[in-house]
Amino acid sequence: MKRTPLYASHIALGARMVPFGGWEMPVQYSGIIEEHRAVRTRAGLFDVSHMGEVALAGPGAGPLVQRLVTNDLSRRAAGQALYTPMCTPDGGIIDDLLVYRLGDERLMLVLNAANTAEDLAWIRGHAHGDVQISDRSAETALLALQGPRAQAILERLTPAPVGTIRYYWFRDGVEVAGRRALVSRTGYTGEDGFEIYLDSRHAVHVWDAILEAGKPAGILPAGLGARDTLRLEAGLLLHGNDMDKSTTPLEVGLGWTVKLDKGEFVGAQALERQKREGLSRRLVGFVLRERAIARHGFPIREDGATIGVVTSGSFGPTVGNSIGLGFVPPEHAEPGRRIAVEVRGRAVGGTVARLPFYKRDAEAG
Repeated sequence: MKRTPLYASHIALGARMVPFGGWEMPVQYSGIIEEHRAVRTRAGLFDVSHMGEVALAGPGAGPLVQRLVTNDLSRRAAGQALYTPMCTPDGGIIDDLLVYRLGDERLMLVLNAANTAEDLAWIRGHAHGDVQISDRSAETALLALQGPRAQAILERLTPAPVGTIRYYWFRDGVEVAGRRALVSRTGYTGEDGFEIYLDSRHAVHVWDAILEAGKPAGILPAGLGARDTLRLEAGLLLHGNDMDKSTTPLEVGLGWTVKLDKGEFVGAQALERQKREGLSRRLVGFVLRERAIARHGFPIREDGATIGVVTSGSFGPTVGNSIGLGFVPPEHAEPGRRIAVEVRGRAVGGTVARLPFYKRDAEAG
């Protein structure tokens, strides 16, 4: 089991550690609901150093990534990030990732922890031409500072005008607590915030500095438990739960990331065919009328018949209901439709809901 550079810090803060994607990670510190509410109303700091970072350089870097992902990298300038699935020839989602355009011939890919090795092999297997591919995961730490007070906290630690960084843009070479970092206005919580990439040797120093600077603002360290409830309320998907190689971007509501007009890419023909022929299932949100938790794999029923399956479920502390995501046929997908989820042999009633369950008042940038 791998550990991030902050393992000792988590233990010192009383974190409960759990295995996740081959890593020993903090699932909670003071408690999932308390950490969740801190991020929604104040600020939380996450260690997400288990994520994979891959650097690509050379004239072939852009063309390689453009061929492997469904979204259109050519529409992103230096200093911008791109969210995109990466698919098999059948249109199945190998992973969903962030692509950072550092320059004309320099990119950084951020991969899900459990998929990093497989993704890297896939990327290298498709590389030809002038491109250098380097796995930077071990030497890179990633801290996510999230919440409405995130900007004010970060401004205490840097001379850089981080408030001018727009949503899905970034600045490299920013000094944070005296250490050089790439600061990105991105996140996985549905709140404003920043993701901070830095040399793993400086992780403890910067982690401690952010928690100290954030004390007056009520910051809390937050674990993967709160990260999951936050992303679920925000309607954000988790690879391995809500999508995988057996699902396509069109089925899971990521059609906006599929640019069929950009030129040939892996999976394009399959996705164009699916778009033309129509979907047999769709990922939807649902709200249960009780506090029972719908878990991954639980059956979704209508009038006693199984019509689908749950992919994610939890209690949503901000929305105050038990919520979830799951696949149903398109004719059962309209918001307001009554469904039931089988929870430990008992049918718990609910309704299909519009996503996201939660949306903050103002989008940054």
